Amino acid sequence: MVLKIHGHLIATCTQRVLTVAEELGVPYELVVVDYTKNEHKSPAYMAHQPFGQLPYVEDDGVEVFESRAICRFLALKYGGVGRLIPAQGDLVKTAKFEQAASVELNDFEAPMGMLAWEAKYKAHYGLPLNLEAAKEHKAKAEARLDGYETMLSKTRFLRWGQHGFDFVNSKSSRWPNVSRWWKEVTARPSWAKVNEMKKAI
Repeated sequence: MVLKIHGHLIATCTQRVLTVAEELGVPYELVVVDYTKNEHKSPAYMAHQPFGQLPYVEDDGVEVFESRAICRFLALKYGGVGRLIPAQGDLVKTAKFEQAASVELNDFEAPMGMLAWEAKYKAHYGLPLNLEAAKEHKAKAEARLDGYETMLSKTRFLRWGQHGFDFVNSKSSRWPNVSRWWKEVTARPSWAKVNEMKKAI
């Protein structure tokens, strides 16, 4: 049975899972969930994802939801150990991986996600931009990028993330290590494939 990814390309969490599947070379089928019709809130969908969020996956009778958990599941099952996640038993690499994962989820995702919502996605839904909120989220995002700059001065990669840095000018001389990292991540074929898929919607 081929991996089924239930989600939508507009959702960054779905993009995250697709990027990891592409990186690992895992064949998959994208089962499009029409969020514009609230399909992700339907009883049928919520029987598989009780929080009504995108995505969830089916793989050989196993269902997993929450994009980061899905990505780890795929890495463990399909040869990503040592490539996308550390080998079991490597205490230092595991601690650094968990550190980066925690920073991304707890310190980075919220301000970047809110900035993306204000600066990009609201227009997609025909909603007005709240300039004050956008400025506030941009300031928070820039502070997080300062932290990433410090982290990336000591290591080549952090881990996979999805939000772009266009809104805070990642090419700024303020963040040369972030710019280098972002350039390397976005040059990967897996990233390019998912972005091509996004352009088709």
